Amino acid sequence: MLLANNSSRRLPLLVILTVALGACASGPRVTKIQDVPDTADAPYQKILVISMFQSFDTRRYLEQEIVKALSGRGVDAVAMTSLKGTDTKVNRESVLEVVASTNADAVLLSQLINLETSGKVKNMRPQATYNFRPTYYYNVFSVELTEYREPQNVEFEHVLALETDLYSTAEQERVWAIVTDRQFKEDREHARDYSKFVDEANAIVNQLARDKLVAR
Repeated sequence: MLLANNSSRRLPLLVILTVALGACASGPRVTKIQDVPDTADAPYQKILVISMFQSFDTRRYLEQEIVKALSGRGVDAVAMTSLKGTDTKVNRESVLEVVASTNADAVLLSQLINLETSGKVKNMRPQATYNFRPTYYYNVFSVELTEYREPQNVEFEHVLALETDLYSTAEQERVWAIVTDRQFKEDREHARDYSKFVDEANAIVNQLARDKLVAR
């Protein structure tokens, strides 16, 4: 917890991760785990966006898309990765430093709470071509068969869940929290599908707007 000492409550993973299977990625499902208190100083106009992953690029991608979605609603949002590089640890001190320098009135923090991955090898269907050539004999042909076999493909199935918390910097307390989760399949060729970041960001920001935490 970066702004307050109160512990974050976790929903049971079996409840969080009930998502329909599909051949392609489906949008994330949103589960609210903390509603907005009546005393919250919302809506917020200046939001510091932070995501916590092992990969700096993953952090940057998600933060950029959340900032873009918030900006589309008239919110002045800034990404932590645009201000601090890989040498800065994301902790209470570094967050409060950026909050002070940006005058942010809220901090939006997203972090991974569950990731399960399984994979299976899929044999690709071979393709063949036939070339017929006449011979010196009547109605007799020479046949040349060429078969093309693609390398085996690996298909992955992922279960992914993120928790996103919104903190009021004035109160230094969490005022809202959701879990976004999804289950999807992808193969080796589409393992870096950027649309997942866009879908995740839109799901988070749309819920913020529905709960009147930002301008609609």
